[in-house]
Amino acid sequence: MDEKKIRELYAQSEIDSVYQTLNSSSKGLSSEEAEKRLEKYGLNEIKRPPKQSQWQTFIKNFTTLMAILLWISGFIAIVSGTMELGIAIWLVNIINGTFSFWQERQAQKATDALNKMLESYVQVYRDGKKKQVEAKHIVPGDVFALQAGSKVPADARIISATSLQVDQSALNGESVPESKRTSFDPGEGKYAESNMVYSGTTAVSGTATAICFSTGMDTELGQIAHLTQEQEKVDSPLTRELNRLTKQISIIAFTIGLFFFIASIFFVKQPFGAAFIFSLGMIVAFIPEGLLPTVTLSLAQGVKRMAKKHALVKELNSVETLGETTVICSDKTGTLTQNQMTIHYIRTLNDEFEVTGDGYVNNGQVELNGKQLWYDEHPDLKVITEIASLDNDTSIENKDGQNKILGTPTEASLVIMAQKAGYDIHKQMVKKPRLREFPFDSERKKMSTVNQISDSEAAVLVKGSYSDLIKDCNFVQVNGEVKPLTAEDKQKLDRLNADYARQGLRSMGLAYKKIKNDDAIKHCHDAKIRVVMVTGDSKLTAKTVAVKIGITSEKARVIDGRELDEMSDSELREALKDEVIFARVAPEQKYKIVKTFQENGEVVAATGDGVNDAPALKRADIGIAMGLSGTDVAKDAANMILTDDNFASIVAAIEEGRTVYSNIRKFLTYILSSNVPEAIPSVLYLLSGGLIPLPLTVMQILTIDLGTDMLPALALGAEPSDPDVMKRAPISRDEHLLNKRVLVKAFLWYGLLEALVSIAAYFFVNKQAGLVFGHLAASGDIYIKATTMTLGAIVFSQIANVINCRTEKVSVFKKGLFINPHIWTGILFEIILFIILTVTPGVQGIFNTGVLGISDWIMLCLIPIPLILIEEARKKLFRINK
Repeated sequence: MDEKKIRELYAQSEIDSVYQTLNSSSKGLSSEEAEKRLEKYGLNEIKRPPKQSQWQTFIKNFTTLMAILLWISGFIAIVSGTMELGIAIWLVNIINGTFSFWQERQAQKATDALNKMLESYVQVYRDGKKKQVEAKHIVPGDVFALQAGSKVPADARIISATSLQVDQSALNGESVPESKRTSFDPGEGKYAESNMVYSGTTAVSGTATAICFSTGMDTELGQIAHLTQEQEKVDSPLTRELNRLTKQISIIAFTIGLFFFIASIFFVKQPFGAAFIFSLGMIVAFIPEGLLPTVTLSLAQGVKRMAKKHALVKELNSVETLGETTVICSDKTGTLTQNQMTIHYIRTLNDEFEVTGDGYVNNGQVELNGKQLWYDEHPDLKVITEIASLDNDTSIENKDGQNKILGTPTEASLVIMAQKAGYDIHKQMVKKPRLREFPFDSERKKMSTVNQISDSEAAVLVKGSYSDLIKDCNFVQVNGEVKPLTAEDKQKLDRLNADYARQGLRSMGLAYKKIKNDDAIKHCHDAKIRVVMVTGDSKLTAKTVAVKIGITSEKARVIDGRELDEMSDSELREALKDEVIFARVAPEQKYKIVKTFQENGEVVAATGDGVNDAPALKRADIGIAMGLSGTDVAKDAANMILTDDNFASIVAAIEEGRTVYSNIRKFLTYILSSNVPEAIPSVLYLLSGGLIPLPLTVMQILTIDLGTDMLPALALGAEPSDPDVMKRAPISRDEHLLNKRVLVKAFLWYGLLEALVSIAAYFFVNKQAGLVFGHLAASGDIYIKATTMTLGAIVFSQIANVINCRTEKVSVFKKGLFINPHIWTGILFEIILFIILTVTPGVQGIFNTGVLGISDWIMLCLIPIPLILIEEARKKLFRINK
């Protein structure tokens, strides 16, 4: 049903006409009629798109391009006669796929837990009596009751209302609540009709009865949810990049295999069958079997660290997408709450302030020990008046000499108390703007706001019943100093509260907690990430907050929904290149903004909590929903959920995303480096026409790839962030994991150094035996020792390599040699594995290895030292030149 028809039928019609249209009355429906309508219209719930079955989700992890490449390489290994190797490769694939499935399943369980409805019952009139039913059983024509804290269960026309205010931020992003009444007023913007309430919104004060006219997917909330579900899911940047990398590696591996096949036939004159088997072994050797488990481990480690930082990631690949984020489209929404009370006393742990005067007029003062006191003359009174004023949505207007409360008496009494203390509320609200609100509800029994209190700090301000609030407090402020709240302190406050209760007075608690969200904004700027406000608030509110917390400068352009509608696509693309703020935007417009940013080549993270944010969340490269205040629709559309609703958690998650990307690239550099010393011996063998016997056998090559290299490579996936990770620009969309820099570093620097060391070790053994070129050992003990030393030289060179790969520019000694214990576990593992290969009789024959002497081991153990020092010198030269 379109908006015009809704206005005509329900908003602008007389209430009797609405009853007639819905075939109902002020007494509601009969139970029998409600059952019929429930069967006709269906349950009052937002239908979610069908999820993949567990079986489909499981299979998905085994059919990625990289997984398929591993299935093929395992098959090739089996065909080439190495059955054990083929099975080992397949086992790597199976373990990795199972782990990925388990990790995503755990994230989905956590998401499902967050998506539970806070309130699932509603008071309706059936058979002329009020009764409680599940909200999903509401039908068109039902008459239901609302009170402060109630969620509106369906779209409805108001029948009666007393001081009703509704928080509609879930639909329109507007932080200011709408006052509702029985008479019609079109208001400003969508959902602003004065006599209408909408599903998904919340009554924050007052009471009302209303008659339902739309349920489920026919509601405005349902229409937006449908828009979200129509959006196709796109592959994450990491998925696209891994697919590209798989193709690149496949081409490299099969090209090398073809080269060795042809060279074996024409240079070494090997038989066709032997040459084919040899080339297949080389293909398998050049496929990084450890890439997929390393990527999975890196992502899983990122997910684990993010969870500790209040960011729940639903899909593993979303972690890396955060690292590529260039733009964050952030909303700013707010809600209200109201209650009733008059202030007589202000009590701190040590002092009791008396407030004189009665009524909602400034006719008294705040006194301590009989002496008047202004708010800034006592640090505790200053904080109390600040919380009472800023965590407050009521104002008092003077009309015709009478004060009129726009809100609730409780909050009005707090306003008057602050005025009596000399606190200029309007001035302070401009200086300390509200960033977010959490309304009072029946579960929390508190109202909270987040306000910018200085250039460097924000604070969560909370008010609520004393008995509920004191349970959440661990500290108390006394004469301006914050100290731990002891059990004795709580007992004292409980006694004071009981004394007030005996006097017929009701107590309210006030609390605060300082946070540093604006530091998060600064970190975004340092990391070359733009933060763009996209909100349903007014232009003035949006710009005031954006400038105050450092998102933009005063020069920023503010574009509202009407202007956005009039802009062409090219005009919007140009506008997005400069500082810009979007205000009063509709759901489809948020989607358009995100989409246009992506067309400009940006990787977009979009935040939101309302239903109106869901289409943009789904379209964004990374959608981020609020876990505390977010709607189910927003959480379903998002890739990540913030369990603390804190922007700073997004920045922490971006840092983890960048770390994951960096670690995958470190792994690639490490794993590709060993391919050079693995390939050079075979090249020498082929180019010499067999005069240089094969210094490294195919089984020894595969030992490195699937044995000694695996654990150190996986350990790189758990490497902590580099110190400068948030000082770098975001990763460009055009930049690939396997780029020119990685190839040069892996093949022409690390790889070449390792190749020189390993070949030197091979010739050193022959020279010790008195053998020279043309007469090198091709079998026997000398040959076995020579290949063993070649293998050992590569293993110990890789020890230096894994340490070197831990940082790109910073000295590894500055980062800390031992901050990643997994690296040292991996190094210990590869040394032990190499020892087993050299001393175990049954294994020696398979891998062509033999026992080494003490001098040989000393030589191998010394190899990492010069390699690490050479790389440290290169990094230092880079830093000096930069």
